[in-house]
Amino acid sequence: MASSSDALKDAATEPYWLSQVGAPAPAAPLDGADTADLAVVGAGYSGLWTALLAKERDPARDVVVIEAGTAGWAASGRNGGFCAASLTHGYDNGMSRFPAEMPVLSRMGQANLDEIEATVGRYGIDCDFSRTGELQVATAQWQLAGLRGGEVLDRDQIRAEVDSPTYLGGVWDRDGCAMVDPARLVWGLREACRSLGVRFYDRSPVERIAAHGGGLRLRTRRGQLDAGRVALATGAHGKLLRRLGHFVVPVYDYVLMTEPLSPSQLASIGWRHRQGIGDAGNQFHYYRLSADNRILWGGYDAVYYNGGRINPAHDQREATFAVLAEHFFETFPQLEGLRFTHKWGGVIDTCSRFSGFFGTAHGGKLAYAVGYTGLGVGATRFGANVMLDLLSGERTERTSLAMVRRKPVPFPPEPVRSGVIQLTRWSIARADRHDGRRNLWLRTLYKVGLGFDS
Repeated sequence: MASSSDALKDAATEPYWLSQVGAPAPAAPLDGADTADLAVVGAGYSGLWTALLAKERDPARDVVVIEAGTAGWAASGRNGGFCAASLTHGYDNGMSRFPAEMPVLSRMGQANLDEIEATVGRYGIDCDFSRTGELQVATAQWQLAGLRGGEVLDRDQIRAEVDSPTYLGGVWDRDGCAMVDPARLVWGLREACRSLGVRFYDRSPVERIAAHGGGLRLRTRRGQLDAGRVALATGAHGKLLRRLGHFVVPVYDYVLMTEPLSPSQLASIGWRHRQGIGDAGNQFHYYRLSADNRILWGGYDAVYYNGGRINPAHDQREATFAVLAEHFFETFPQLEGLRFTHKWGGVIDTCSRFSGFFGTAHGGKLAYAVGYTGLGVGATRFGANVMLDLLSGERTERTSLAMVRRKPVPFPPEPVRSGVIQLTRWSIARADRHDGRRNLWLRTLYKVGLGFDS
């Protein structure tokens, strides 16, 4: 499609969010020896929420955040900015894993989203936090039967909200999702932490964590940090706890960002309520408006590189960008001629249950939370509270949950892992082409609790 290739040709190969002005100056690297009551490894959402909540729980606690790069450089600064209430990657996924706990998990998730909004207000974080809700749209007849979880809209009603010839119906979850500028949320959380006395070391990759005295010692190339407790918040990039490699795989997700729409272009699609949108396919797109009326368009082609390799070169994948652009103009043909200004990718930490899991190591002195599978903007705050609960050693409502006590089904070792994942990706794409019907391979995987989704 000529318009797709033309629209992409001048796009910058960097995340739009992180290219904005306003990023905080990096902290100095760790150079020498230091101590802390709590060391948090990672300055993305998971780590920053942990540090902030730790200081709110105990203002006297000495908290240090140590980061391999700079705040938000990985998944937290590259995502779509969908801050969802769901802790289980959607209601249906939660029901398939934790049916007895879903009323509690839904309550906790809604409270978590409310508390995020309150935190943004309390600390004056300027991150375009908007409680617009989310539309799930059906673009094929077989998807209509699965629409639930909000106000159901027929074809005319959904097109009155956002006008696309591909829409056959939809559902509007009005209160379960907020839109946010993901990088500015990171930067705001970092400043909130600093205002409470949290200390930071940037550009200091932790190479090893080992027992030392009554706590743990974190070693970097240029220094060491001794801490009584450690929260590991490194997502897919974490290699410091070998056991996590059995449960987490790095999957690449790709995103486009358009130039700002003109008033007439925006009027041609409506979108007055500025909801986030996701379609109801197995391979789904997610999209939303930015504060200056750009459209972020991502998803669909989740890519696993055989062997689980994380490589900066994988952040760009022209074949996927071309597919995304083509799908964009199929969805909004009235925007023919619009250009994309940015294209980028990044790693999602995926586990077999598609939602976060938790645990401890080093005799309870280290806690971890990982595996959010793309819905970590909101769920990482819940995970931060879980890590702090686990480190305290106290039984709480959170730590009593089966979701917290149980691990996902592990992935098989390589090279079987790559074969399983690629066959599953092929089967999911096939299901979308065959009215959502899942083949024997997918049905078997879901019976044993091992799945893979876009």
